[in-house]
Amino acid sequence: MLASGRNGTLYVGVTSDVVRRIWEHKMDAVDGFTKKYSIPYAGLLRMASSIVS
Repeated sequence: MLASGRNGTLYVGVTSDVVRRIWEHKMDAVDGFTKKYSIPYAGLLRMASSIVS
C-alpha cells in the first residue's frame, strides 16, 4: 500500500518483484495512477506465498 501523505490518496497493488516496483513508483518510471497522483510513500507491505493468500 502506498500513500500520498496523511489522509491522502491510497494506492494498493500486487507485484512479484517488490524492489523493482517500489523503485518504479519512486522514480515515476511508469505512467499511471501513482505518477498522476504523486504517491511516493510506502505505508504497508505484506508478503504472501500466493496471490490468493
